[in-house]
Amino acid sequence: QLQLVESGGGLVQPGGSLRLSCAASSFILDYYTIGWFRQAPGKEREGVSCISSGDGSTSYVDSVKGRFTISRDNGKVYLQMNSLKPEDTAVYYCAADYERQCSLRPGYDFWGQGTQVTVSS
Repeated sequence: QLQLVESGGGLVQPGGSLRLSCAASSFILDYYTIGWFRQAPGKEREGVSCISSGDGSTSYVDSVKGRFTISRDNGKVYLQMNSLKPEDTAVYYCAADYERQCSLRPGYDFWGQGTQVTVSS
């Protein structure tokens, strides 16, 4: 069973940056397609970014293009978030799937517990 752990969330001022990490105990994530999702209070879970296991192709929701970057390194997956806005405030989740291609839709097999990101002055 793949157990995902997110880290790196916190409180940041508008315009600031955070880097979220997604890791799995006893597994490296290189062979999994990874998606980052977020859910704000009272809103549906939204796909933010994803990276495929094979060709490393990536995708981003329009609202974060040019500000967020997904990457892999040392068996982990990162989400670099720059120029943060108050509307980025949410719980961020990483999700993994062994067979699917990069997708911003839910339906991934494995999910982490989430990490809170709060953007506020």
